[in-house]
Amino acid sequence: MKSGLVHTDELDIHILEAGEGPLVLLVHGFPDLAIGWHHQIRDVAAAGYRVVAPDMRGYGATGGPASMGDYSIFSLVGDLVALVEVLGYRQAVVVGHDWGAAVAWQAALLRPDMFHAVMGLSVPFQPRRRQGPPTAVMNYLAEKHGEDPLYLTAFAAPDSHLPLDADPETALRKMFWAFDGSTPEGQRATGRIPAGKTMSDLISDEATLPPWMQAEEFDRYVEAFRNGGFERPLHWYRKIDANWARTRWLQGRKITVPSVFMVGDRDPVRNYAGHHEAEMAEWLTDLRSATVVPGAGHWIQQEKPQVVTEAILALLWDLSI
Repeated sequence: MKSGLVHTDELDIHILEAGEGPLVLLVHGFPDLAIGWHHQIRDVAAAGYRVVAPDMRGYGATGGPASMGDYSIFSLVGDLVALVEVLGYRQAVVVGHDWGAAVAWQAALLRPDMFHAVMGLSVPFQPRRRQGPPTAVMNYLAEKHGEDPLYLTAFAAPDSHLPLDADPETALRKMFWAFDGSTPEGQRATGRIPAGKTMSDLISDEATLPPWMQAEEFDRYVEAFRNGGFERPLHWYRKIDANWARTRWLQGRKITVPSVFMVGDRDPVRNYAGHHEAEMAEWLTDLRSATVVPGAGHWIQQEKPQVVTEAILALLWDLSI
């Protein structure tokens, strides 16, 4: 892999890349970095593609603006558009995981001319709903069913980054462990945080690194978040309601490009986002496959790297790219 900075009209984006050929973009989520795709960068590139994974806006060596206003879904998709252009391409296949999946889905929705195929890992496409601002709806449903609020609403709080910044090493270790498929079911995260608690409070102090995470790799994560902090990555969550308010014009719009979805059967995210999987075929008009991977948790591209790589290549070959 090669590492470098790509200079766009708004942001200098750090990327990892390998290979030559048609462009494949790999988009990470929270709390991740471009290095989370290292298996796929290597193996998909070896099959004849140029594979590029950016540190997304607010993360790692890319950094980004301090203001929350600069982290809307339009800015995040715009970074991918700028990246495609600066790399000298007109089109790319986009693959996203976690928050990166949400960005990838929106990229295909907003710019199907450029992102001519899309693959989402762990987080299914979620169309805009009329009910109201998402965090208010999530809080209402939690109260109605006697459940604690989802961490998505907790992360939207102005000071939510402070406990994470206080001890990045512990926060990262606990989050990787609690969302991993190898962690015992009763100790995996539920995705819900009681009032007055943090996510780290709810995860065992005995949490260890997942079996796929090497100490050297984990050190790179710790260094990146120790240097850059969690505030800018959490701005993505703080813009959820504003994104909803600014996308009324997308109400009812469907993704028409070829699409693929993959999720681990032990992914805790399915506890609160899984119901969207059942209706994906309604919103993805060219859904080529939707696969549940046995034994995998949330970090599917690292837990089951060969399975994910093969799925990416199957989509590329299906498109004759």
